[in-house]
Amino acid sequence: MIIKRVVFAGLFLLAAGTLGGSLLWGHHAATMFDTTKVIEITAKVKELQWTNPHIWIQIEVQSADGVRQEWSIEGGGPNSLSRQGWRPTTFKPGETVTLRINPMRDGTNAGLLVGVKFSDGKTLGRWDAQP
Repeated sequence: MIIKRVVFAGLFLLAAGTLGGSLLWGHHAATMFDTTKVIEITAKVKELQWTNPHIWIQIEVQSADGVRQEWSIEGGGPNSLSRQGWRPTTFKPGETVTLRINPMRDGTNAGLLVGVKFSDGKTLGRWDAQP
């Protein structure tokens, strides 16, 4: 009886450790973003992806030489954003917005959303974060 309990306890701990380890790997760190910098970009919204674990905003940015570039901006989770007044309809395709983001460390066209300002002056997020 004691051997069965020891074996069961060992199997339980092994399973819990394996499951717990895989859950930890399921959420990434934010080390790819340069959180020491905040840049401001004006862009047209292409699409809002209201998905777990984080929302994504696809935007089109026009570079200084007139070339359109697509950027991917990562935001918070839908649950916490909903409590802050965000909705799946917050961003409308084609509208122009100004975003403050933490850029990617490697310079790719992506970033972590800090705050957004809409054409009507409404802001969401930490808009007061300085670029």
